[in-house]
Amino acid sequence: MSLQSTSDRTVLATLHKRALQVVWPVWNNEQRRLRAPLRAVLPTVLTFIALSVIQSAIRARYTHPVRELLEITGLTVVLGSAILLSAYVLDRRHISAFGLSFDRQWWQSFVVGGAVATLINGGALAVALAADWATVTGVTQGSGDLSFLPAMCVVFGYIALAAAWEEFTMRAAMVKNLTEGTADFLPQWAAIGVAVLISTLIFAFLHGAKVTQPSQYGYYLIAGLVLSAVYVLTGELALAVGFHAFYNFTQSAIFGLGHSQQTPELLVVDIIGPSYWVGEEGLVFVIFAIIGGLFLIAYIRWRDGTLELSNHLTIYTNR
Repeated sequence: MSLQSTSDRTVLATLHKRALQVVWPVWNNEQRRLRAPLRAVLPTVLTFIALSVIQSAIRARYTHPVRELLEITGLTVVLGSAILLSAYVLDRRHISAFGLSFDRQWWQSFVVGGAVATLINGGALAVALAADWATVTGVTQGSGDLSFLPAMCVVFGYIALAAAWEEFTMRAAMVKNLTEGTADFLPQWAAIGVAVLISTLIFAFLHGAKVTQPSQYGYYLIAGLVLSAVYVLTGELALAVGFHAFYNFTQSAIFGLGHSQQTPELLVVDIIGPSYWVGEEGLVFVIFAIIGGLFLIAYIRWRDGTLELSNHLTIYTNR
């Protein structure tokens, strides 16, 4: 072996070592993937930017109903791309590890989440009507250029995809990766707690455009905690996605309780009560969101026979 070749290998080994030291803050060489904080936030940041660009371009050129159909298509592409990017590039894990198994039990849980959401929104409407804070003024209105049923299908598709996007980025990608990133330094329960806290704060912050006073953030903090609790107890997104999608859909499109969401309405409701109680972030909705969370936890206890933090959140198995 020549002295020159030995020297070249030594130089290359030194350069490789220095390169690993430079990228260490952002790259996990052992697992050959980005560090947990980047894996946690990049899906949210990248998809948020992509959706903003797509939405701005579509709304500048198209009007209802073509606008909504194009936005649904764009949202589908962005969500699918985010899942694949996270699974194959950022996280290097199978999509089922995010809680997206899509098997029979997954869809059963999705339906249960949707049923609970529908039930509690019906309860919120019943309270508002009983307290004379709302009155029903009509049915099947507000579909615009489409007939009522197609309009409702378009709205459900848009709301369901938006809910799935939030649940994937806020719960699956963020909570899971933040938990993995802190599990080596904290007990499992503490690592999950930190991940849930950070995710919930970001979730509430991203809804800040709907907030007119700081106390209203409480509604979104509670919603984030409810959805996170369901995820960390099951390690799956089915209940959270089902609950989130049907909560938003039935609140506005079925029971006419929406404020910021302008959708067709099965029941047209005139809300005349105090915003403190029946505003979009009013106490009636806060209370029923908590009740919904308790129903979901009771279902998990009945289905699984126990309530335990999912081990899937701290176990990494590469693809």
